[in-house]
Amino acid sequence: MSPSALSPAAWLRGSLRPTWLSDPKVLRTEVLAGLVVALALIPEAISFSIIAGVDPAIGLFASFTMTVTIAIVGGRPAMISAATGAVALVIAPMNREHGFGYLVATVILGGVFQIVLGALGVAKLMRFVPRSVMVGFVNSLAILIFIAQVPEMTDVPWPVYPLIAAGLALMVFFPKVTTVVPAPLVSIVILTVITVAAGIAVATVGDRGELPSSLPVPGLPDVPFTLDTLTTVAPYALAMALVGLMESLMTAKLVDDITDTHSSKTRESVGQGVANIVTGFFGGMGGCAMIGQTMINVRVSGARTRLSTFLAGAFLMVLCIVFGPIVSDIPMAALVAVMVMVSVGTFDWHSIAPKTLKRMPAGEITVMVVTVACVVATHNLAIGVVAGSITAMVIFAKRVAHLAEVTAVTDPDGSTVVYRVTGELFFASSNDLVGQFDYATDPDRVVIDLTAAHIWDASSVAALDAIETKYAQRGKAVEIIGLNEPSARIHQTLSRERAGSH
Repeated sequence: MSPSALSPAAWLRGSLRPTWLSDPKVLRTEVLAGLVVALALIPEAISFSIIAGVDPAIGLFASFTMTVTIAIVGGRPAMISAATGAVALVIAPMNREHGFGYLVATVILGGVFQIVLGALGVAKLMRFVPRSVMVGFVNSLAILIFIAQVPEMTDVPWPVYPLIAAGLALMVFFPKVTTVVPAPLVSIVILTVITVAAGIAVATVGDRGELPSSLPVPGLPDVPFTLDTLTTVAPYALAMALVGLMESLMTAKLVDDITDTHSSKTRESVGQGVANIVTGFFGGMGGCAMIGQTMINVRVSGARTRLSTFLAGAFLMVLCIVFGPIVSDIPMAALVAVMVMVSVGTFDWHSIAPKTLKRMPAGEITVMVVTVACVVATHNLAIGVVAGSITAMVIFAKRVAHLAEVTAVTDPDGSTVVYRVTGELFFASSNDLVGQFDYATDPDRVVIDLTAAHIWDASSVAALDAIETKYAQRGKAVEIIGLNEPSARIHQTLSRERAGSH
């Protein structure tokens, strides 16, 4: 039966029916992906709890509520949001200086800010992030993922190294045998069995902190609801909102590219806010998109739907509460191997290939290097993206500034000179415009032809006014012709404003 032959209600039910309900293969992929991500979330959440200065259970609760909520309200299917290091760094001073209640209040207000920013269209700013910044973002997060594993590979018992090597080997070769079960899950299970059965003394998940034994309970933050509290919390909440949105939107764009699908960045922005508000009311430490776990879910495990995200959170609590003793025995070496594999798979090796670097403009390479350097130096992806974008804008402005050209043609009778201006006129290019006219020796009539130019800002209008003024001081008339409609409008408006101010 064709779609047109279906009743509207039947067509709607079919269009909204998740693919995993009708395809057992997709369901299996999503379920197993969620399990692998849940296992990888546990040590990360505990680590970020330590950064924020809170009990490990707080980070695990945050990962649970963030993941489950964003699976429902988020705009990017299959992306994982949970407790993150970037958010932990921002809100840690609140817990250290004012107490846990203020930290929770910061998370809730940060979520409110994210909803407001999302509704205002902050996601549209993503269009101004150049590809070179995106490549730098991907490469730097791959480096950060690897750096985060280094402490687990230094000053450790010697069995850790063969365990990591075995885990990497399993993830490389097991997919050649079958892809029914995700290789990271197989690696974690086998290495856990080996270490427990052989009694190998290596660091385990349980060594990172005690796992929670019950579900989180909702409640209000323990703070006085006064203006003083608001002014104390607001700056940190805004910083958290901006950092969280930056990382989440960049990660969503990366997943879009990997899956060749489109997602609603506005919905994702608002969804991040809702998830943080829910997390705050459940006493969590807040969070945003997690690039490492997202790559495990999307690239390594092949998940594509919201089910894997939801199950990652659900499995996380089940593993902690029901199977806590078993999960505590998982060797950290197994999870390190998974994250090393993720970092290698995430890095854009093509971007640093000699052939690519030879073809790429020097400015693009500079932007990529600045992005990576700032992220690695600060361990903050948001700072790197901002620094890279600013560098790209400066390089672009410098490049475009030289595209405005002026050529002069004098009539045979010597009574008129026509200056033809070609290019984009804005603050960078228009600064040199005034100096390209011969005010002293030009005839009494000067024509400035802007047919092949475009006026973008007040600086360009000011430059044209300055040119007219210099000629007027010498008793010479200037006529500007060829303005396109937008250029004419901005020139007329700003010239009128300037004339009215005198």
